[in-house]
Amino acid sequence: MENNELIAQCEARAKEWLSPAFDEETRKEVQAMLDNPDKTALIDAFYQNLEFGTGGLRGIMGAGTNRMNKYIVGMATQGFANYILKAFPGKQCSVVVGHDCRNNGRMFAETVADIFSANGIKVYLFESLRPTPEISFAIRELGAQAGVNVTASHNPREYNGYKAYWDDGAQVLSPHDTGIIDEVNKVTINDVKFEGNKELIEIIGGEMDWDYIQAVHEALIDQEVINRQKDLNIVYSAMHGTGRHIVPMALRSWGFQNIHVVPEQMVVDGNFPTVVSPNPENAEAMTLGMKLGTRLNADLVIASDPDADRLAIVVRNPKGEWEIINGNQTAMMFCWYIITNRKKLGLMKGNEFLVKTIVTSEVIAQIAKKNNVELFDEFTGFKWIAYRIRVNEGKKKYIGGGEESFGFLPFDKVRDKDAPASICLICEIAAWAKDQGKTLYDLLMDIYAEYGFSKETTINVVKPGKSGADEIKQMMEDFRKNPPTEIGGSKICVWKDFRSLEQKNADGTTSKIDMPATSNVLQWFCEDGTKISVRPSGTEPKIKFYCEIKDPSFKCAGCYERCTNAAMEKVAAIKKSLNLD
Repeated sequence: MENNELIAQCEARAKEWLSPAFDEETRKEVQAMLDNPDKTALIDAFYQNLEFGTGGLRGIMGAGTNRMNKYIVGMATQGFANYILKAFPGKQCSVVVGHDCRNNGRMFAETVADIFSANGIKVYLFESLRPTPEISFAIRELGAQAGVNVTASHNPREYNGYKAYWDDGAQVLSPHDTGIIDEVNKVTINDVKFEGNKELIEIIGGEMDWDYIQAVHEALIDQEVINRQKDLNIVYSAMHGTGRHIVPMALRSWGFQNIHVVPEQMVVDGNFPTVVSPNPENAEAMTLGMKLGTRLNADLVIASDPDADRLAIVVRNPKGEWEIINGNQTAMMFCWYIITNRKKLGLMKGNEFLVKTIVTSEVIAQIAKKNNVELFDEFTGFKWIAYRIRVNEGKKKYIGGGEESFGFLPFDKVRDKDAPASICLICEIAAWAKDQGKTLYDLLMDIYAEYGFSKETTINVVKPGKSGADEIKQMMEDFRKNPPTEIGGSKICVWKDFRSLEQKNADGTTSKIDMPATSNVLQWFCEDGTKISVRPSGTEPKIKFYCEIKDPSFKCAGCYERCTNAAMEKVAAIKKSLNLD
């Protein structure tokens, strides 16, 4: 589309937002964009409608069709309500609505509740901010048909979002996701029923907290080891978000008694004043926790992101320095411990299964294979792990699932990433390791020594705005038309395209990939064991390159630094091969 044509289209959309259906503040913001000779802000705000992606609806707050505001939230909710009523005809439907600590979160949540209730749908609205996994749990516990959590997870402060859930407590999948989008696209601002029916809105809170914390106990494996190590020295940060009450309560309910919190980050604040970005993947966000951990001589430092679905773990290495355990390593330790100690306690019946995503470490596959535990590889996005749990329900026993982006779920009463439950379990693992005279770092080294070393890292190429989205689309098409034949000096032996579900091998043979849907992901496996996965982010303006580098020379903990450094040199070569410098 020519730029002049795009500007004209955005201007036409923007002028619709000058009608009396929008409040004065919104109209002024839109008029300022129209009056500005530089049309960049106008285009970014109006060039498209926010759509449900891997994380639902998510965007920068402000006026416009491509922004998070009460009108976009309103139209999305009206469309969602229309779809629910069509999907469950003749039924008194109900939904659960929650929010996290972000700016405008309560306003958006109340707007959502009002619109659902105005459409005759009963709403269970949490009294205040709550973790994402508790929203998922509540949907299942209350027998609701759907749910909404207003959150942008770990995104920067200017974002907010809207996670849509179905009756199984999982984020919406096909056909419901496209069905909801179709309904949303039919809605105009004049269709939205903003005036709520207060009789259909029930406030929930403490009683659901109690039920959720009791359910989290299903993830507990060895109470005796906790009893012996109840004084494990734990430092926890809520990252200004929803874990502030639930996580310490859950830890105490498991028997841990020596819990310290990072006071500055227990303050609810959507501006996240103590961090550049509230993402536990970023070492900067863990600085205050590590400082307190040093002062208190803690055994480990843990944190949850603002909506408490992701967790971060920091442990001491042999030099006494704090080191963040990445999401792949976290998932590896969870899977190893769950299998090992369930076996030890006689809890394995032979029908258990694990789940990981296709971009997550292949070491987990080795752990599962050696222990004769079935493993399923799913698309990125925890909704696909939830999908696999649902498909296997009643036939196989789910014992854990995780992804590289610091998310894990150790039990099945929740159908999304669960930081409170995972934090409790990682503290049990730390207690078990301490009982053996080891640290979590030591345990990680033991796993590498037995199952093989790999270094995982992600290369993020950020491309904001409409032009960025076009660049990302073109990059994916170029990789498909002219796929690389070698990466970082090693020949590619397997090419996978999850959009076409086709696999090509070095000998020229091809085969179909068995997956429940398609996804815009490319994956390459090299002769030296390197795995590269490429996908546009579903929630941020970036294209992501997930790198996994093997090193068979790893024998013991003393090899870790050398192997890690060699892997990072390989990453530099990978960047060069893919022209990402």
